Amino acid sequence: TTGEELPPWVAPVRFCSWMGGDRDGNPNVTHEVTREVLLLARWAAADLYERDLSGLIQDLSMSDATEAVRNLAGLNEVEPYRRILKDLREEMVVLRAELEATLRGEAVDRYSRVRETADLFDPMLLMWESLHALGMGEIADGYLLDTLRRIATFGIDLVTLDIRQESGRHADAIAEITAALELGDYLSWDEAKRCDFLKHELANPRPLIPYEFEPSETVAEVLNTCNVIADADPASLGSYVISMARQPSDVLAVMLLQKACGVAQPLSVAPLFETLDDLDRAPSVIDALLSDPSYVEAIGGVQHVMIGYSDSAKDAGTLAASWAQYRAQDELATIARRHGVKLILFHGRGGTAGRGGGPAHRAILAQPPGSVDNAIRVTEQGEMIRWKFGLPDIAVQTLTAYVQSVLKATLTPEHPPCAEFVAAMDQLSTESVASYRAMVREHPNFVEYFRQVTPEGALGKLPLGSRPAKRKADGGIESLRAIPWIFAWMQIRLMLPAWLGSDDALCKAIDRGQLPLLRSMYAEWPFFQVYVDMLEMVLAKSDPDIAAHYEKVLSGRVQALGEWTRSRLSTVIQAIASIKQVAELLERDPAIARSLAVRHPYMEPLHILQAELLRRDRELPEQPLVERALMASVAGIAAGMRNTG
Repeated sequence: TTGEELPPWVAPVRFCSWMGGDRDGNPNVTHEVTREVLLLARWAAADLYERDLSGLIQDLSMSDATEAVRNLAGLNEVEPYRRILKDLREEMVVLRAELEATLRGEAVDRYSRVRETADLFDPMLLMWESLHALGMGEIADGYLLDTLRRIATFGIDLVTLDIRQESGRHADAIAEITAALELGDYLSWDEAKRCDFLKHELANPRPLIPYEFEPSETVAEVLNTCNVIADADPASLGSYVISMARQPSDVLAVMLLQKACGVAQPLSVAPLFETLDDLDRAPSVIDALLSDPSYVEAIGGVQHVMIGYSDSAKDAGTLAASWAQYRAQDELATIARRHGVKLILFHGRGGTAGRGGGPAHRAILAQPPGSVDNAIRVTEQGEMIRWKFGLPDIAVQTLTAYVQSVLKATLTPEHPPCAEFVAAMDQLSTESVASYRAMVREHPNFVEYFRQVTPEGALGKLPLGSRPAKRKADGGIESLRAIPWIFAWMQIRLMLPAWLGSDDALCKAIDRGQLPLLRSMYAEWPFFQVYVDMLEMVLAKSDPDIAAHYEKVLSGRVQALGEWTRSRLSTVIQAIASIKQVAELLERDPAIARSLAVRHPYMEPLHILQAELLRRDRELPEQPLVERALMASVAGIAAGMRNTG
């Protein structure tokens, strides 16, 4: 530590959101919703700042002020600080009224003079500097400094809104435009031809979209979203995240659509690499983009990339997905350094272990050396916000852990893993994904078993998520979102997505005589240590007897697939205990073990109730009381499971 406080204008942590911006597979999020959310966020900020200013008006009654403050307040003002604060408070009231009228679609009587964060921050900074200059530093560093830090952190928009859409929607939009221009079928072009066209149009000053263009409903929505971006204050928006990004053209298409819709300050485009194949391809995609000087100039030398945890784990299992994420980040960091570009990685971690969840501090320190370069973006998703930010002291602890870990990972990064460790992980990953997919994709009875013994079918009608449970209403497991996939297995305490595939891979390694190597990897490599510890925690929450109970109640018998799955669960528990050299799980984490021991007796009745409620709901659907009770059981079990639910 330097012993010096950060100046008021420095904000080490910033908050973003994609509530109202994430339209990937969610038909409820439209351009109208995005516009409304942007206005409501600014309204909420104005309301909060009005309260802060009212408090400061009571505190800052002194008359001594610097010339700069007196000029701003008026030379004849006896209480210059209060005059400035009252004027700012009035502008917050006017801003709220302006936003309310806009939301109602009515004419605005008067526009606030506060149009950007600096309009609020700069006058208050002058007051802070004035108080320090006149020997009143203790007063300046009280509530006034707190308010300045809030403004620096949240701005006048409260949070910056990220936009997210699936890559296919952008390709469809470009395809309809090229068809209208009689340039051919964009969707049938190879990647090279797509990129050539997109780059040419990005450099072309003429309008891309013809005046008489009549898009389909879905394409119109994409273009209308870009129009909302064009009309919004650039400071209110964050990144444009592309789900299921696979090729350079996916990024260039979004850049072109923003240009075509008149976005003066385009959003940074963050490709989201989600599946195992996409993660493996990510370095070549980014390398191809950064090899173009015009692209590097367009992004201002800063490349955003989002790493998907949920879908990659659902696609390949957590062991293979974790290793693919690590490799991708390592290679991306190397590529960015080679091109002289700053890389900002956006980690799409969820609350559950199967979605990259777990202690943030350890997870950040376990990232590849050099991949955390002074900055990192991480999602804190719905089910964990309450636990990590619900109380002020806990929120401070959470944010402190983030800042400390980013500083440590930047200043003292871990050494790269040795070649032997990398080779071992490559083999573990290959064997793990083969075992995982053999069960999930190829076993003839797996889909039926999954739908029969878990509450997967009921999750779609429960108001527990921000998006529909499936990307496509008529799709199978492949279209099921990662959250309900993990959620369903967690509810019956089998935790299958977290360990399936790892059991075979770890046991084969032990059978090959590699147990000493696995123990060395655990002792010396933060990445492998974090993975094993998270797997141990998840396994400690599993309960094969409860899973068997669901099976008996919902299918009327014990199934061979269920018995085999539970035997595999027992095998991976033994493997983890051998690697950690413990007699039982959580032996070295007594606090977590005690917490689970306290919770489990309360959860067992919930599981028994839920199994019976599921049986009744399936036998006679549309029973409101049964559905309400079922919803309560799902929420109760999820709360008990914490970062596995």
